[in-house]
Amino acid sequence: MLDGTRIATHPIRWAMVGGGKGSQIGYIHRSAALRDNNFKLVAGAFDIDPQRGMAFAAELDVAPDRCYPDYKTMFAKEAAREDGIEAVSIATPNGTHYEICKAALEHDLHVVCEKPLCFTTKEAEELVALAKAKNKVVGVTYGYSGHQMIQQARQMIKDGKLGDIRVINMSFAFGGYNHKVEDHVPAAKWRFDPSKAGPSFALGDVGTHPLFIIEAMIPDLKIKNLMCTTRAFVEGRQLEDNAFVIMNLAGSRSVQDNAQVYCWASSINSGARHYHRIRVVGSDASLEWDDERPNQLLYEVDGKPVQVLDRGMAYLSPEARLEDRIGGGHAEGLLDAWANLYRRFAAAMSGADVSQYGDFWYPSVENGATGVKWIEKCVESAKKGSVWIDF
Repeated sequence: MLDGTRIATHPIRWAMVGGGKGSQIGYIHRSAALRDNNFKLVAGAFDIDPQRGMAFAAELDVAPDRCYPDYKTMFAKEAAREDGIEAVSIATPNGTHYEICKAALEHDLHVVCEKPLCFTTKEAEELVALAKAKNKVVGVTYGYSGHQMIQQARQMIKDGKLGDIRVINMSFAFGGYNHKVEDHVPAAKWRFDPSKAGPSFALGDVGTHPLFIIEAMIPDLKIKNLMCTTRAFVEGRQLEDNAFVIMNLAGSRSVQDNAQVYCWASSINSGARHYHRIRVVGSDASLEWDDERPNQLLYEVDGKPVQVLDRGMAYLSPEARLEDRIGGGHAEGLLDAWANLYRRFAAAMSGADVSQYGDFWYPSVENGATGVKWIEKCVESAKKGSVWIDF
């Protein structure tokens, strides 16, 4: 169980681009990063309006001379300081991620970036290569994957508790945009603008979350090909608000050859809060996880009663209990999951001992690149009339 002890070798001098006053995602980043004293917020370019950003920096106790009008100024001036920043989090609209992430790496900074990393596979591959050349960590905030029961599922699949994986059913289908809310909700408006959101809305905004979770659960998962259909049900939208994807998988140690995956990504599932669920079906048993009940994992063995596994219990694997922040029976939530990921990012950035994690992982630049490629292939399939596309 975690007790707030820092895992990083020192508090990492950290900055933010975006995430200013009123930003929900900015607050989540700060709450997660600062939880275990692994990061220290010392600088920022928080707002497109410099004066507003300066006022907010004061609320965060960031020194006025380290609150900058834009990320370019911040990276240049911080690089000239002996105590300059070592890492930066990017919490800006999608269309800016690539240029900011690239600039950060070029200034020898570690990065935590909102997804998607960028809009094209070419850009993603460039960021992967640059991160490798600079020997820097790029973490991607697939925040739900920080829940401990994802680690429990990973261990059970690795240990053969499900047999050979045959079918995966995954969804992230919420109902919040089932009407044209973008006409009066500024935070929703840019999400349907291809110049700001990229080539996809539903697939990119929510579909890549369950995609990474199954990558975390099944690290040897490999997609052979996929078929996708998309539609904008709400009139006037330039990007899809609903999508279905079918995928075939290559065989591996834990996955049967030609195993199948079905994904529903949507923002028009009327009445649903999230409907973010993962079901992994093996030859002997199945697992199911629901992000609205993240502290539990259903384990269904053929011919036996359904088991509900709870976070924090002694019967779970040691790796799944490692990041508990409070004893079993007490509910943990999304901020705790994000804090677990930021702890992992800090460990990777500082070169800390991660042996306690077993097969240590975090949502990396390579995982972010996979998500970009997946969106690209799905959009290609849909535009060609829902044909099969090699992955």
